[in-house]
Amino acid sequence: MFQVSARGPRASIEQAWDTLAWTDPSPAGAVDAKEDTRQTWRLDAYCETKGAAEESVALIKQASPDLNAVIEALPDRDWVTLSLEGLPPVNAGRFIVAGSHVLAASAPGKTDILIEAGPAFGTGHHGTTLGCLLGFEHVLKKRVPQTVLDVGTGSGVLAIAAIKAGAQRAIGTEIDAQSVTVANENAAKNALGTRFRTYLTRGANSQLIHSAGPYDLVFANILARPLTRLAPSLSRLVARRGHIILSGLLSRQEPLVKAAYAKRGLSLTKRIRKDGWSTLVFQNRA
Repeated sequence: MFQVSARGPRASIEQAWDTLAWTDPSPAGAVDAKEDTRQTWRLDAYCETKGAAEESVALIKQASPDLNAVIEALPDRDWVTLSLEGLPPVNAGRFIVAGSHVLAASAPGKTDILIEAGPAFGTGHHGTTLGCLLGFEHVLKKRVPQTVLDVGTGSGVLAIAAIKAGAQRAIGTEIDAQSVTVANENAAKNALGTRFRTYLTRGANSQLIHSAGPYDLVFANILARPLTRLAPSLSRLVARRGHIILSGLLSRQEPLVKAAYAKRGLSLTKRIRKDGWSTLVFQNRA
């Protein structure tokens, strides 16, 4: 495993992140961008091979010539799990997301979501996951959705939150087999029974997804490009007066995603920005 890192102005980091994330296929298996100091931001990309790391450096240089990306070889360890160990609990409205050792002493009155450190995305610490939970809090002020679809569910944290808030059933989808296993394990750890189940499937056109729809709430925390591409199919899955919560996009990508869903008759009701990332909440007014 190789880590590619770069520090610089926010605009340069976002441009480099955008290039790595939108290249298809991307040489980086995972890319993250976050504020490093008050003046600088940091980009980290993780690659399986030295060649992929070198290709990532070239793409970063092409997108943002002012950045100096460096490659570091990482020991053969589970870096995702190690990076999550010891993280503080996440408070998002009525929800608290944490491991079992923290939840044992969590604040009373909170809806606890047990997510242990693991290899699937979605502990609540990232700006996109936190934004989705806060967007869900906005939806709950109007109604409790009964049927939920979580596209790209990762750890299953969003669907688990929906069930614990009163939803009757939730379906998660994933293109990564390991994430499917983790999400279903987390459903069991949170004692959800058969109300939440994740399946290995790509996109939103499978018979399984359509037969269980339409949905009162759809989560899609992925990336701007697939969000835009999936706008026609995801919009059709939102029930009348239902909501769709979208994240995984940089703040400057909002207009592109907003236009794609507005064309489908959905109205933007809430926008949340966290750490340079945006979460958009739409409602089907039909």
